[in-house]
Amino acid sequence: MTVLPFHYTRAGDIAEALRILSRDEGATLIAGGTDLVTLMRDGIRAASHLVDVNGLGLDEIHWLPEGGVRIGALCRNAVDDARLRREYPVLAEALRSGASPQIRNRASVGGNLLQQTRCTYFRLPEFACNRRTPGAGCSAIEGDSHLQAIFGASPQCTAVHPSDFSVALQALDAVVLTEGTRGRRRIPVDDFFRLPGTTPHLTTELRRDELVVGVELPGGPLAARSHYVKFRERASYAFALVSAAVAVEVRGGTVRSARVALGGVAAKPWRSPAAEEALIGRPLDEEAAAAAGDAAARGARPQRHNGYKVELVRRVVRQALSELG
Repeated sequence: MTVLPFHYTRAGDIAEALRILSRDEGATLIAGGTDLVTLMRDGIRAASHLVDVNGLGLDEIHWLPEGGVRIGALCRNAVDDARLRREYPVLAEALRSGASPQIRNRASVGGNLLQQTRCTYFRLPEFACNRRTPGAGCSAIEGDSHLQAIFGASPQCTAVHPSDFSVALQALDAVVLTEGTRGRRRIPVDDFFRLPGTTPHLTTELRRDELVVGVELPGGPLAARSHYVKFRERASYAFALVSAAVAVEVRGGTVRSARVALGGVAAKPWRSPAAEEALIGRPLDEEAAAAAGDAAARGARPQRHNGYKVELVRRVVRQALSELG
């Protein structure tokens, strides 16, 4: 494979990075590079200008006085913070399941959020892909669909988002923090990711002249009682076939609040209000876990080869809640 030539700049501050992004449409940010470099190497992505953001100082964890935590976008996925593991177990479990220690030592929180939503056909230039080349078509529609979405797909794209970390963020009601030439924004994680619709090449709400500076998580008992379960095709660091991030608050023997988010089933981390509603006001027992699993699978629209994912959703949600209880 031939990698096209590009300029390289190590940004000295956020303002410099934003200036380059705003004036050069081919500019791309790089931190750990664990996703971007492989796509460039394989000829899938091209950049006229790589802007290294590792010197921007966004690599700290700040515990907020009013409760909750802010994690810098340049914190590595191998984050080793005992308090974070204790108060947000689902986050630590999702990160550990996502990649080998070597990759987690390089991959950044911001880069994890911005992983390219893709399927097998995305990396095969001989096949049509609307994410790779808008308007080209989608080979997965008539091709092998066993890894594809069962929620939120469109005739333009059926790929799923690969991030485990983002599924945990969805269950924690996280907020994505951005900074751009037009100021700062706080974007709820559910609004940050986009479904394919007619524009599958647009994966997030991040603007061209904007970068992710961190994520913010609320604190409390819901986050502390949380768990992540991932089912994959092989016992290695593969993308999820289906995963579930769950969090519950139990008071007086009954569930008072709950969050259920799914991975491997849609182009974004998929929140399931129906599964959450199935848990409220009930003891956290096997019957409630089964009801939540059934509710989480409602509305699924499997394709020719991935009907198994519907049952897998039921089982993974049930397992995650059973292990939590």
